[in-house]
Amino acid sequence: MIIDIREVQDINSFYRVESLKGVYGIIWVLVPILTLVLGITIGVLVIVWLEREISAGLQQRIGPEYSGPLGVLQALADGTKLLFKENLLPSRGDTRLFSIGPSIAVIAILLSYSVIPFDYHLVLADLNIGVFLWIAVSSIAPIGLLISGYGSNNKYSFLGGLRAAAQSISYEIPLTLCVLAISLLSNSLSTVDIVEAQSKYGFWGWNLWRQPIGFIVFLISSLAECERLPFDLPEAEEELVAGYQTEYSGIKFGLFYVASYLNLLISSLFVTVLYLGGWNISIPYIFVAGLFEINKAREVFGTTIGIFITLAKTYLFLFIPITTRWTLPRLRMDQLLNLGWKFLLPISLGNLLLTTSFQLSSL
Repeated sequence: MIIDIREVQDINSFYRVESLKGVYGIIWVLVPILTLVLGITIGVLVIVWLEREISAGLQQRIGPEYSGPLGVLQALADGTKLLFKENLLPSRGDTRLFSIGPSIAVIAILLSYSVIPFDYHLVLADLNIGVFLWIAVSSIAPIGLLISGYGSNNKYSFLGGLRAAAQSISYEIPLTLCVLAISLLSNSLSTVDIVEAQSKYGFWGWNLWRQPIGFIVFLISSLAECERLPFDLPEAEEELVAGYQTEYSGIKFGLFYVASYLNLLISSLFVTVLYLGGWNISIPYIFVAGLFEINKAREVFGTTIGIFITLAKTYLFLFIPITTRWTLPRLRMDQLLNLGWKFLLPISLGNLLLTTSFQLSSL
């Protein structure tokens, strides 16, 4: 049997081209994901710096000023310090559960960013059930906290994990009912469609004006989901040392720290998307491109402005949870659960029924 050398070369070149196509395909899948992760990392560093500066202003302190210009590198310095600290394991705890808990908390929150639209064409996954994916995935994070508390073999840690689970269950239901009301108004569960539905009437079409009760309930519930004061019962320093993270050190402790700020950022982004019109603004900025004769770059210009508007609304809203931390005292556990089950749940149910009746009457 005689095989032509040219045929062998053609076959080899064909396989090379196909393998290169496969590699390029993997790269093009990974590029947007890595870009989003990089953006999220920078966003978290900015939030940490903002919180320290605002806290310093509220308490009439100086705040961070030596790590980089205006202290912007302080969060990076703290993260580097935690990275090089010794990673201690509890001698009588479950080391597997102890190690996997922080990872579950961070990964569950990171997955939620895939459905956040920064512009009409700038979303990692435009799913028909985008908002429900966020609710479903974010409910996994307290499981990581509960696993961490149980694996630590520490009473304070286990109590903190139980509190995190109870708090998450209590406030997820009002949160979901508020999201359902928004979905009824927009006739969609897609985050992109919800933003587009608000853009029809400009500034006064924002769901903030159409759902004021839902906005207040959503704000309180999201603060509880993020475990921010006055809802930081799972890690109450005066009662539980540090709650579920008492036994943690080094990078694992840093993961909990990152998870809390990731949760805060995703909550603020969803407030922007669901209630504040997303990337839209009442000023018709598209015509600015025509004035400056940059029609060819209009799409890029519009996308850049859309990203800027989304982030501006998000970081302006972040002033509320940051200032709340230094304004309100911590609730007791019974007060926290009573607020969720006896007040927010009936109010959110009533809001959903009102929205449903309004939508049915307008048919």
